[in-house]
Amino acid sequence: MSAITREDGENGGRWVTIVDGHEAEMTYSRLGASKLIVDHTGVPDALRGQGVGLRLAERMIADARAESLRVVALCPFVKAQARKHPDWSDVVE
Repeated sequence: MSAITREDGENGGRWVTIVDGHEAEMTYSRLGASKLIVDHTGVPDALRGQGVGLRLAERMIADARAESLRVVALCPFVKAQARKHPDWSDVVE
């Protein structure tokens, strides 16, 4: 799979990857200096079932841990993954 890059702005940003010409993303906004609100994961139909969304989530978790951030999961996909990965509870609220 392709590398995941992070586009970070003052108020938010996204993690993005392009696989076989299709772009997948996970978007977030900042909530103060110590929290991110992850609000959307978009994976095109052509990439479904390939673990692309999970890879985006794992990168988000790694970045949050590295930056000592907490994550508010508004995105249904991230909420579902957090239930499957109790080891994320140090990051995801």
